[in-house]
Amino acid sequence: MVHDIGLAEELAQDALVAALEQWPESGVPDNPGAWLMAVGKRRAIDRIRRQRRLDDKIAEIGRDLEDRAPAEIEVPDDEDIEDDLLRLIFTACHPVLSVQARVALTLRMLGGLTTDEIARAFLVSEATVAQRIVRAKRTLAEAGVPFEVPTGPDREARLSSVLEVIYLIFNEGYAATAGDSWVRADLCREALRLGRVLAGLAPREPEVHGLVALMEIQASRTRARTGPSGEPVPLLEQDRGRWDRLLIHRGFAALLRAKDIGEPPGPYVLQAAIAATHAQAPAPEDTDWAQISSLYEILATVAPSPVVELNRAVAVGRAHGPEKGLQITDTLVDEPALRGYHLLPSVRGDLLERLGRLDEARAEFERAAGLTRNAPERKALLARAAALGNR
Repeated sequence: MVHDIGLAEELAQDALVAALEQWPESGVPDNPGAWLMAVGKRRAIDRIRRQRRLDDKIAEIGRDLEDRAPAEIEVPDDEDIEDDLLRLIFTACHPVLSVQARVALTLRMLGGLTTDEIARAFLVSEATVAQRIVRAKRTLAEAGVPFEVPTGPDREARLSSVLEVIYLIFNEGYAATAGDSWVRADLCREALRLGRVLAGLAPREPEVHGLVALMEIQASRTRARTGPSGEPVPLLEQDRGRWDRLLIHRGFAALLRAKDIGEPPGPYVLQAAIAATHAQAPAPEDTDWAQISSLYEILATVAPSPVVELNRAVAVGRAHGPEKGLQITDTLVDEPALRGYHLLPSVRGDLLERLGRLDEARAEFERAAGLTRNAPERKALLARAAALGNR
């Protein structure tokens, strides 16, 4: 209605404030979502009228809303809501914005991530992310970007950013940046749902199927990734009998669809292939680390980044010995993007422990614990450091 993401956000907040003021006295309405939508739309109409930009269509909507009780407003079913979310994601990923701004804005407004969580995902400062979001809102408003799912070349121009948004939402759910929970299953489910809907919209895009395959296989491990007290359980220590075989099967099917399209594998297809290699191993010792190492080498060529190199170090360390893996991590120690990234010292600690350099390993685990802001992960890292001190 208002063609302004920032203004829409304010109106939504106004509706929530109205609910906090009225519901304690009047009670929660039968259809809270419809009530909030009605109030938000009425506030939007008032704003448009005050600004003397009310056209016939808005007037008609306004008369309709004034004549109907909030509970009578039609609420879309789950499938429509999914489509609406994708329309918003495609809108926020408009080419008028830089790639970084597209993803930051969408993660903040639609992914439910804080600016701090987004900053950690991009390995940049929180202030940088905040500035990107403010500028992105202003740019979209000034450009009058429509609320739509584009088609043809317009969709292709935005697709990579949309995939990155969904991927980062899933990652935050898979291993939370901060807080008292290691896994945020709600974010994983939301990302999976969006990915599945997107696969229906773009059935001939291999990277869409690759991302869905990756998320399905990763999500299959959810029940095995935490212990009785919510502590993280490393991949090689997980009870694979608790992995969800249905999700693994769905992941394999999505990966096959991506490969059948016949294009060279992109980053999501390659990551899905890595996840599939893990899923194919009935026990940790059966893992084909040489294959995983080779896939990471290809990924480092297709989508080079310090994080990919760190993951490659883990695979090389398993396939060819910890000394080889440590050589890769040593080249990353002075990498600016990884300066505050807790997984770098965590990986180095594991490699050093396997080499018998226990004092150095303990120091690395302690350093990793100091960098992470996820409570269960910090506790697990400190416990590992303490265990080395007792050996």
